[in-house]
Amino acid sequence: MNQQRTVRRTVEIDGVGLHSGAQTRVEIVPAPPNHGLVFSRRDLGGAEIPATPDAIGDSSLATTLERDGVSVATVEHLLAALQGLGVDNARIDVDGPEIPILDGSAAPFVDAIRRVGTTAQRAPRRPLTVKRPMTVRDGERAILALPSREFRISYAIDFPHPAIGYQAVALSLDEEVFSASIAPARTFCLLRDVQAMRASGRARGGSLDNAVVVGDEGIVGGALRFRDEFVRHKVLDLIGDLALLGAPLQAHVVVFKGGHRLHAQLVRRLRAGAVVAETAASRPHPPQWYDRFAHLGERLVPRPSVLTA
Repeated sequence: MNQQRTVRRTVEIDGVGLHSGAQTRVEIVPAPPNHGLVFSRRDLGGAEIPATPDAIGDSSLATTLERDGVSVATVEHLLAALQGLGVDNARIDVDGPEIPILDGSAAPFVDAIRRVGTTAQRAPRRPLTVKRPMTVRDGERAILALPSREFRISYAIDFPHPAIGYQAVALSLDEEVFSASIAPARTFCLLRDVQAMRASGRARGGSLDNAVVVGDEGIVGGALRFRDEFVRHKVLDLIGDLALLGAPLQAHVVVFKGGHRLHAQLVRRLRAGAVVAETAASRPHPPQWYDRFAHLGERLVPRPSVLTA
């Protein structure tokens, strides 16, 4: 898909916010070329918040965007759905402080967008490319962005809990892989953390219907959708956070024990250091130029399962 895209007509979604507990209505409205993804708080006079690195606010448990004292929280699942389906331009009208959590995944957003469809626009996409390896770190947590001929993700997590443990996946992202293998993966938390979150005013809308809860003895109240659903959801969060770049990314992103804060650091680093992709008329680099960087991520994410649609 070399042309920019928007939704064919308005998408309407209702639900409760995971952390605020507020009932919220969202409308995803078609927008012109080069508009980008922009949130609009209808309940606050239509104040606009662009989905850009400059708008990143609190990213401790979810990604919040803010501008001029106005914010919208937990945007990552909706942004992941738009990114995964190739939507470049849309106005996202919100009548509350937080995007609905729905079932804890991006699948309901994907289904709603697919029902109305998307349409190509008369403007080319201009992907961002990585010309040299870039790294962001926080202790043992690390992300490495490598030159690549396509958008690839390798992601690993390692939780000290027997129900989660070490999980790693690798994929070349396209719409079908995203929709089938990533979008349905739900957010998760440890049962012992729920009380602390609620004491701090978080997780007011959380339930077993919109999150995978892990207790001392294992999964509470239901089965996993995938054996490695935990790491797949981390990939979902990454895709949503990378949507803040405002352009498709052409790179191999390798992550070990990432999270929204580290994703935000990567987004800022990429926005500052990545470059607009070469035009089709330019002479491309030979395959071996990209392949020479591939080994750099092998120690960070060993033994990943390769995901396909």
